[in-house]
Amino acid sequence: MDFLYHQDKYGVKNYKTRFLAIVVMAIIYCIIGVAAGVLHYFESANPQANITTYGQAFWVLIMASSTIGFGDFYPTTVGGYSVVTVMFYIGVGMMGYIGALIASKIMGFSDTNVKNRELRHQNAEILAQVKLLSEKVDKLNT
Repeated sequence: MDFLYHQDKYGVKNYKTRFLAIVVMAIIYCIIGVAAGVLHYFESANPQANITTYGQAFWVLIMASSTIGFGDFYPTTVGGYSVVTVMFYIGVGMMGYIGALIASKIMGFSDTNVKNRELRHQNAEILAQVKLLSEKVDKLNT
């Protein structure tokens, strides 16, 4: 699993942000691809629908998942509303995750995880010294 993360000297797994972002983007576009077919199916049943092609359905779901929603195409059936609503919630979560990954990389200087790892390492060394001293004290007392 070296392509997914690397382990630092403190034994903590550091996931590779670029790889995770690519995986999330692939997942969201796969979901959009499938959901666009479902949306097109629902909308094709309504003669007044303005989503008439798979491409238009795909576009609507991209706009819904990114919360832009231009409004040039919109659902007109209950099934269409449901698909777009679900895609909105999925997209907000996944796009928010990608945004958080990017912000984490940009603002990485404020990451306290490295300090916490160093402190855990120092604490382990201190505990080992305390144990050693405790054993020496026990030997002196006997």
